[in-house]
Amino acid sequence: MSTQEIPDVSAARPGRRAWITRIVLLVVAALSTVTVVRLVGRVDWDVARDALTHLSWWHAIVLLAVVLVRQILLAMPLKFFIRGMTFYRATINDLGATLMYLIAPPPSDIALRVAMFKSWGVSAAKGLAGTVMNSLTFYVARFSAPLVGFVLLLAVGESPSFRWLELLSIAIAVAVLVTVLMVVRSDRLARTVGTRSGRIVRRFRRTVDPDRWADACQNFRADIADRFHSGFPLAVLSQVGHMVVDLAALTLCLRFVGVSSDQVGFVWIAIAYLFAFPFTVFPLWGIGIVDALILAALVEAGGHEVEAAAVAGLMVWRVFTVAVPVLLGAIAVAMWRREVAGQGRA
Repeated sequence: MSTQEIPDVSAARPGRRAWITRIVLLVVAALSTVTVVRLVGRVDWDVARDALTHLSWWHAIVLLAVVLVRQILLAMPLKFFIRGMTFYRATINDLGATLMYLIAPPPSDIALRVAMFKSWGVSAAKGLAGTVMNSLTFYVARFSAPLVGFVLLLAVGESPSFRWLELLSIAIAVAVLVTVLMVVRSDRLARTVGTRSGRIVRRFRRTVDPDRWADACQNFRADIADRFHSGFPLAVLSQVGHMVVDLAALTLCLRFVGVSSDQVGFVWIAIAYLFAFPFTVFPLWGIGIVDALILAALVEAGGHEVEAAAVAGLMVWRVFTVAVPVLLGAIAVAMWRREVAGQGRA
């Protein structure tokens, strides 16, 4: 997060607190995963390994292409919110930040983003404002996903059952959207949002200064307002596209390891994905808990005979959507450094 998003970040030792938060969330995710998997049933790992033998060399090429499109769509809001950014630079910036987030203490990812912005002639303030909007747009899309899931359930005539709890996720999306719209509407509303948010947070962290939060919101509005009205709809569309491509990757992985459409139709995969997607808020894209929730939904739809192959498919999906972007991030950073070195020689 940027200093505009959390104004007193320097006083809060962000690196240490961020790591503690990440560890706590990982523990919660692990406990949740164990609980869900136990409810689903015991996985036959021999059958899961056999399912992986269905993979062919060309499957990897297809999945690599899909993941590359996924990452480009994920980074697109940077292009829409930051003047002078190209799709190429937005993708390089986002992949590099993904790498740094996983391998170095926070806020190393923000430091790398800022260094890249400056090398491209983009001010730190404008770059960070665009980065914050990139995150906020993704939050709106992420927490809105169950809304489409409810529509699909209605279409197939299935009861939502316990999924009604995900109305909370939709409420979060609405709250984020309303807050963003208020901040960009006027300086007065921006300061009001900052002041009131600061007062609420101050109840839990006494070091928070509501006036600094108000200033940060006002500055944020100044940095993003001229790009918001044209950029926000396109940014939301790109994040929806990202989820569609991510769902396509999941579906391909399941089909490649032998989960047929007769066993689990696409609509049921989509329902499983959409209701699990808000839990990508946990570290490493919710690895573990998201997979367990999707697995539970797939077993509910296709029976226990699809469980082992579904586990294999989820493993492949995670390799390509978590590990591959990290490798792409390393390539992106190397390409950027080569570009900077070339500018220095010139």
